[in-house]
Amino acid sequence: MKRIIDAVAVGLLIAVIAIRPAIAEDTMAIIGTGDLGDSLGARLAELGYKVVYGSRTPQSDRAKAVVAATGHGASVTTQREAARLGDIVFLPIKWPEMEIAVKGLGDLNGKIVVDPSFPWGQGDDGYPQVTVSTSSAELIQGWHPEARVVKAFGSMGSMIIDYPHLLGGPVTIPLASDSKEAKERVALLVHEMGLDPVDFGPLRMARSIEALAMIYMIPLLRHKDEEWEFYFRRNADWVCRWESDWSEPLYDADNLAVMPDTQQPPKPCR
Repeated sequence: MKRIIDAVAVGLLIAVIAIRPAIAEDTMAIIGTGDLGDSLGARLAELGYKVVYGSRTPQSDRAKAVVAATGHGASVTTQREAARLGDIVFLPIKWPEMEIAVKGLGDLNGKIVVDPSFPWGQGDDGYPQVTVSTSSAELIQGWHPEARVVKAFGSMGSMIIDYPHLLGGPVTIPLASDSKEAKERVALLVHEMGLDPVDFGPLRMARSIEALAMIYMIPLLRHKDEEWEFYFRRNADWVCRWESDWSEPLYDADNLAVMPDTQQPPKPCR
């Protein structure tokens, strides 16, 4: 079994190397040095990207420790300067601090901005509840209209970024954005990390992704001994049922994002 797993890992590595040359020059700005931020930074640095962290206190022991643990030439500066340097800006920032932080980042025009956040609070019944009327990603897009906001990495635990094969199989990362090109670029990053990107459509679908994040929190708030990670299995059953009407997509026909293929083809029609 180990030989099979090793062979699969080698195959994935070859696929990643085939993608890397055209995109390796991107600088990744990680705004924040918390639990998810340090995981994203470390994985991206391992993949060969230049990583710069943005911190409110770049000279703090915490910020310096994250940079040292990341290695690979990573650095830390202010949040605003990191956003200026980054080609892709990640926002692993808690709410309600997100609004102040994002509004202070300066000009993000044209940049890909990745929002993994979940604006939630704990209800009187102990279960999570949302605290915004739309979604975190849509609010960020409103604060920076010329940025290309992508909702991603918001429905899994940080340990999945650290160890993508922890569960013995891929974990799905839903993506939503109004920019097809930005969504496809982030999908390649997801694929490089050994995860499974799935296109959820326009940015307003970030509300559904944040609902998945709320579901994810339930076993943690219950203090259960296990949690769950999302994995969407491919299925061709609808194609089989509606084959004669399946020649043209009904929605978003001119703007469908192309996702890297991380799964085996679905089973043929019965």
